[in-house]
Amino acid sequence: MDFSLNDEQKMMIETVRRFIAEELQPLEDEIEDKGFLDNSEAQAIHEKAKALGLYGMNMPVELGGGGLSNMDRILCEEQFGHTTDILIRRAFGNVYEPLLHCKGEQVERWLKPAVAGKRTCAITITESGAGSDAAGIKTNAKKNDKGWVLNGTKHFISDGEWSDFFLVSAKTGEKEISMFMVDKGLAGFTVGKDQKMMGLRGTPHLELFFDNVQLEDAALLGEAGQGFKLAMGALNVVRLAQVGARAVGKATHVCELMLNWANERQQFGTKIGDFQMVQQMIADSVIEINAARWMVYHAAWMLDQGMDAREQIAMVKVHAAETLGRVVDRAVQVFGGMGFCKELSIERYYRDARIYRIYDGTSEIHRGVIAKSAMKKGAVLFDVNR
Repeated sequence: MDFSLNDEQKMMIETVRRFIAEELQPLEDEIEDKGFLDNSEAQAIHEKAKALGLYGMNMPVELGGGGLSNMDRILCEEQFGHTTDILIRRAFGNVYEPLLHCKGEQVERWLKPAVAGKRTCAITITESGAGSDAAGIKTNAKKNDKGWVLNGTKHFISDGEWSDFFLVSAKTGEKEISMFMVDKGLAGFTVGKDQKMMGLRGTPHLELFFDNVQLEDAALLGEAGQGFKLAMGALNVVRLAQVGARAVGKATHVCELMLNWANERQQFGTKIGDFQMVQQMIADSVIEINAARWMVYHAAWMLDQGMDAREQIAMVKVHAAETLGRVVDRAVQVFGGMGFCKELSIERYYRDARIYRIYDGTSEIHRGVIAKSAMKKGAVLFDVNR
């Protein structure tokens, strides 16, 4: 395995990094203060990103996307971690892989407009009784002579205000889950309250209600009964890219701020970076960030080789998320009282980091997955010579 970056990858990273620094980071404090991103600003960065070819980079070139490999996408996602969630969504988009199962008229109605950024979507799996247990959903769709009738509720749906259609998982049988493309505005489809969060300021997390929503046959994505597989496939990619890689990027950003502060802040006549206890926090952060990054790269490489990386992605989800939590906690400590103040961004990063251990499967759930696989498969999960 050769993880050295070629010239194209370096140029891609520099383009994304520069766009984030010039177009996105200047908006972060405003979003934190107001709690939302103005529609005019959202549309402006949306258009700028599309003009630079930075939108829908995970989608195939023939559909108008960037056609990035898993490794290339991970390199970009790591840079995304240097800014705020809502800005990532507006600039780079969330074009979910299940849409690639569109066929016939679905391609023109949902897939291509999504890749082009003309239509945006959110994926809806979580319910009040089904978080980490994605198979425990109660939302259901029943067949009728016009297509399907959808009933149920979803919650914690990120970006529901901006999205104009949703990928909705619903039970279509006793042990069968299917996925549907549901346009906002259909009769019986209502949007509920925005669930305010500890962090992720500016990103709405909405309730969705489906009351006898009539769906046409074309709304079914893929085949009936394929929904759980589609949802898990999407979550697998999200865990590696939007959790693992972004956690590494955010930890990197925070660690750099911590280093700068340790070099500038003086106590007892010397910079605090000369104190051994501060040096230990810095050293541990550097070590853990690098370890998490190589875990992310390895899992992405496995996917590009066509290998099954489910266990590796579960390990990434746990380690990268918890690494971010530890790094930002140390940063607050190094910054001292100023790290606890809203005047500096460290306080915001501390709150934002906490959710990484929860969403897309808690650390506890993933540890269970890893342990069960290890008990079944043995040393192959941690010994490269097996």
